[in-house]
Amino acid sequence: MAQIIDGKALAAKLKVDMQMDVTTLAQKHGRSPGLAVILVGDDPASHVYVKNKEIACEEVGIASISHKLPASTTQEHLLGLIAELNNDPKVDGILVQLPLPEHIHADKVLNTIHADKDVDGFHPFNVGCLAVRQPALRSCTPYGCIKLIETTGISFHGKEAVVVGASNIVGRPMALELLLAGATVTVCHRFTENLQSHIERADIVVAAAGKQGLIQGEWIKKGAIVIDVGIHRLEDGSLTGDVDFEAASKHAGWITPVPGGVGPMTITMLLSNTISAFKNHVGLV
Repeated sequence: MAQIIDGKALAAKLKVDMQMDVTTLAQKHGRSPGLAVILVGDDPASHVYVKNKEIACEEVGIASISHKLPASTTQEHLLGLIAELNNDPKVDGILVQLPLPEHIHADKVLNTIHADKDVDGFHPFNVGCLAVRQPALRSCTPYGCIKLIETTGISFHGKEAVVVGASNIVGRPMALELLLAGATVTVCHRFTENLQSHIERADIVVAAAGKQGLIQGEWIKKGAIVIDVGIHRLEDGSLTGDVDFEAASKHAGWITPVPGGVGPMTITMLLSNTISAFKNHVGLV
């Protein structure tokens, strides 16, 4: 049976180190790193995500500034708020919770955030830095996945890595992270033919397609590392991922659970990016 890669445990360990770092920074510079979170509308899941991020900030000492706006908020108003936060010296990171209401153009909003405050790592500048092997603020979920894989002690060098999913938020930056780490990378997407054949030869599988049970356990190479980014709520209220966990566990060497795997690390990397942005703003990097 596969060894479980415990995202909760790793996140807790990293947050202890971050808390000490933030305490030292606040004493030296007279303030803590500041994260502004913007939530537009009443999506229940988004409210939960934002609350979890606020709690995580409190745990490590990051100042969390929340802006909760009604669903009727215009794009112009939202862009104006972002402009104010871009110019606020006490704000080191800006996060706009997705999804946004349909009348607001998400790409326009995200690209308006200054790249040095883009703690989600979505801005084209930050993704471009990763592409040219000069990482700045890195996309939180992919970078969290890298940290999870590192806990196995297995070298990335020369490993066959397969990313399933090609979104701008996870799949594409995940491929760049794996390439940076020294893996040989294949990205599978909706036009990929014979997905099974790609999975069967992979030493590392990162499932980020957003389709429940897409990857069958029998496809997993013996001893492979499986990172499941997918999260889906079943009728009984339980959560599952893109990978058939029970079957995959019989083949994989290491595997992340859902929940308790990638999720905690995404928020932890958001905190890490906020601290990095603070250090940049005060001239430490």
